[in-house]
Amino acid sequence: MTDKTTRRNFLLTGAAVAGGIIGSTALQQNQTDSAQSTAQNTAAKSTGKMPERVLGRTEVKVPIFGLGGAGQTPLSWQGKEGDAVAIIEKAIALGIRYFDTAANYGPSEDYFGKVLPSYRKNIFLASKTDARDRDGAWRELERSLKRLNTDRLDLWQMHHVSFTEDLETIFGKNGAIQAVEEAKAQKLIRFAGITGHHDPNIIAEGLRRYSFDATLIPVNAADKHHPRPFLPVVLPVAREKNVGVIAMKVPAYGRLFKPGGLDGMNQALGYAMSQPGVHCCVVAAETIAQLENNVRVAQAFQPLSKQELAAIEQRTAAIWEDNTFFRAWT
Repeated sequence: MTDKTTRRNFLLTGAAVAGGIIGSTALQQNQTDSAQSTAQNTAAKSTGKMPERVLGRTEVKVPIFGLGGAGQTPLSWQGKEGDAVAIIEKAIALGIRYFDTAANYGPSEDYFGKVLPSYRKNIFLASKTDARDRDGAWRELERSLKRLNTDRLDLWQMHHVSFTEDLETIFGKNGAIQAVEEAKAQKLIRFAGITGHHDPNIIAEGLRRYSFDATLIPVNAADKHHPRPFLPVVLPVAREKNVGVIAMKVPAYGRLFKPGGLDGMNQALGYAMSQPGVHCCVVAAETIAQLENNVRVAQAFQPLSKQELAAIEQRTAAIWEDNTFFRAWT
């Protein structure tokens, strides 16, 4: 078993559901975003639809909640096609349009490829490669397109970028960024992204080095207490460059809901989606019932006040280490 496989398998079974912005311009933008979000959320609540936000410079409007294809769920388990297909079909019926997977999420791409082609023009489809070289990334892109049964990705991401060495290889001679450029030119991908849950400084540096359209980073109340939290480091750079920010690890694979933690997804999702500059989140689901509950929470989302956010952060102050275990993954 490889280190990467080990890392991906180190997930919980339980309830796996899976700063500062400086300058007056940023403050004004935050206020505008807040006003727009409040109006959108009020409209969404009245119609039973999820609020939507524009994903940074992509100019694509997506629901604030998307379905993730990883985690300890049927979507990434071998031999669970029936369960996975049922979850994906239910996600479509519930109004989810953002679907996130990766080349190394087991059979996840295959499962998505069984359902999503019929809805392709109406969904936003994202996948990832952890290859750092041009040829390796190309091979994974070709395989992803085949498995997903599509001729293009809306978002192709450099996966779990963790170290300076990763950046040097990606942006070096024959690095994976060449595959990104070529795939864009051939219209095999619309947008490019960078993801990571290990070191926020690496993600921020990646955003400075290249015009990525989106970034996928951990956003939860426990990460606030980590010695190297993501939001204060990444969000200012993303804001400056108008990069779409997608939240992951929102409930920390359910650990945030242990006794002494948060009450449920209403607080976990509410916290993540109330962060200025965060546009949407992706969360996995073990069951249809869990997915339905998560969508109900997303439909009812209203931005939390500073006092509410501070109270949620306080509830995670004593449990942050248990809820940021994924920071050690590389």
